[in-house]
Amino acid sequence: MYEFIKGRLTEKTPTYAVIEANGIGYLLHISLHTYAQLKEDEHCMLLVHMVVREDAMILFGFAGADERELFRQLISVSGVGPNTARMILSSIQPSEIAQAIVQGNAPLLQSIKGIGSKTAQRLIVELKDKLSKDLIPYEKMAGGYNTKKDEALSGLIILGFSKMVAEKALTKVIEKEGSALPVEQLIRHALKIL
Repeated sequence: MYEFIKGRLTEKTPTYAVIEANGIGYLLHISLHTYAQLKEDEHCMLLVHMVVREDAMILFGFAGADERELFRQLISVSGVGPNTARMILSSIQPSEIAQAIVQGNAPLLQSIKGIGSKTAQRLIVELKDKLSKDLIPYEKMAGGYNTKKDEALSGLIILGFSKMVAEKALTKVIEKEGSALPVEQLIRHALKIL
């Protein structure tokens, strides 16, 4: 129904962004990959995938067409819903996901929270032929923000982790990797611990 939303970015967290277009604020659920590409308080455009449920209409936003296409491929697999697909896109670079599926790298897929051996095998079997190694040419993510730990904590809580467990994981990541990591990397490293 919606192809994209273009407007001013009014709010951004690691899990969602709000874009104001013609006086209406649209909340779009985003992955860490998209989060890293959005700059603060700028005009931007996010591609949209809309999920309609009995109790809600949910918008998912993507910085690029390739990420949205991978999201759509992931949710076409039985047992993988939109939130699981977003978790997958937030845990590993989208190009690595496509490569893992094409190469049949089930252990890498299983390292993502919520993906067990059966789901990993299902992803590989159902998507291997649809994806090729060159399907998703993503750029490296960059950038950092002032309240990195707080934003990372907020993102982990929204993804379903308890505050105490998420704080412990982030503390371990910062002790091991340092505090210079961008928010998306903090969350990725914390997801590996959780």
